[in-house]
Amino acid sequence: MADRTPPLALQELRALVASGDIDTVVLAFPDMQGRLQGKRFAAQFFLDDVLDHGTEGCNYLLAVDTEMNTVDGYEMSSWDRGYGDFAMHADLSTLRRVPWNDGTAMLIADLAWNDGSPVVAAPRQILRRQLERLAEHGYTAHVGTELEFIVFKDTYEQAWDRGYKDLVPANQYNIDYSVLGTGRIEPLLRRIRNDMTAAGLTVESAKGECNPGQHEIVFKYDEALVTCDQHAIYKTGAKEIASQEGVSLTFMAKYNEREGNSCHIHLSLQDADGNNAMAGEAPDSMSPVMRHFLAGQLAALRDFSLLYAPNINSYKRFRPGSFAPTAVAWGIDNRTCSLRVVGHGRSMRFENRLPGGDVNPHLAVAGLVAAGLYGIEHKLELPEVCTGNAYTGDYEHVPTTLREAAELWENSPIAKAAFGDEVVAHYRNMARVELDAFDSAVTDWELRRSFERM
Repeated sequence: MADRTPPLALQELRALVASGDIDTVVLAFPDMQGRLQGKRFAAQFFLDDVLDHGTEGCNYLLAVDTEMNTVDGYEMSSWDRGYGDFAMHADLSTLRRVPWNDGTAMLIADLAWNDGSPVVAAPRQILRRQLERLAEHGYTAHVGTELEFIVFKDTYEQAWDRGYKDLVPANQYNIDYSVLGTGRIEPLLRRIRNDMTAAGLTVESAKGECNPGQHEIVFKYDEALVTCDQHAIYKTGAKEIASQEGVSLTFMAKYNEREGNSCHIHLSLQDADGNNAMAGEAPDSMSPVMRHFLAGQLAALRDFSLLYAPNINSYKRFRPGSFAPTAVAWGIDNRTCSLRVVGHGRSMRFENRLPGGDVNPHLAVAGLVAAGLYGIEHKLELPEVCTGNAYTGDYEHVPTTLREAAELWENSPIAKAAFGDEVVAHYRNMARVELDAFDSAVTDWELRRSFERM
């Protein structure tokens, strides 16, 4: 990643701490689920002791399930290994204020072992490695993520107490693109937009979506690592702001039987001169590099689905006619395809429509880059474009369950070559843990169908 000015300069932080305007510094890293984990420091202590030397965190933070339970099967962390520490080192390029928390600044951390070697299974390190590989070919990736969420009038505590049933959505009907509908909760949307702007993110727009209470806030694309870091900060911040406003919101991929929460990811490549390396000549305006890169996406799409759809619930989105894809196909401005080519000239790019709002952006973008490099390095040819309804076309189907995706990932020579055996095994175990938990659960669906009638 090129040198860039952080949203908050270190000398500014020192001055704000000295004046008393900043008294807390958060140092956090994205975990396997894409959540921020870390510590809050007294600001002066952070400057005096943590900034140059880092801090420690238990290495179980990359070896637990969604509920933070210790689980077996991870090489890096276990009871047998004593659950030791890894080091958290602040990335100063991520320093920013946190406007929704008074007197607070934040940094994203990179993880290292005690000998200084990187924690290779950490999501941020996985993405860094793929971006380094891309740089060896002379390219940088620019990315935009589009996160949808559903807002409820219930607080998080009320939702918990009700078992997440009978919650009241912020809107009662489909408000896709409705200015009236978004106006109903504009105070919340406006606060999220303005606080994210003050934290150094560049907001593009907010719009309503299809599911009652569903909305989307979009941020300007940026370098891949920057976008993924900001994605994680926004997701945490939006939940904290909602809680402060007495409501709740969810990014889960499929809250109910209606439209799910998507996270479409747009990606383009820049060459060493800053030109869009994907732009080409007529008739399709795609460069040879883009055609190879896109062919790689198709070749690895099923194998890498675990990175795009990492949870049991993720696969509930993939239904025909749902605007969530089911076909391994590409099209030009065709929303029925998994891969959608959009833009022209400087804006030429593609969109991967598989991920839902539950996606870990660092892992997903690492997958996009690795797949594209597979296409470039093997000079893969792009198959025929889909010009009709991909849902009814003769195409391979994206995985329909987490179990299928995990098996494809575990046995993928493309994944092993790109990410290495350690990373493949680590995230295969993450899927195993979730599958074991789900297979042991008795669901409301089973109770309703079986309690009396079976």
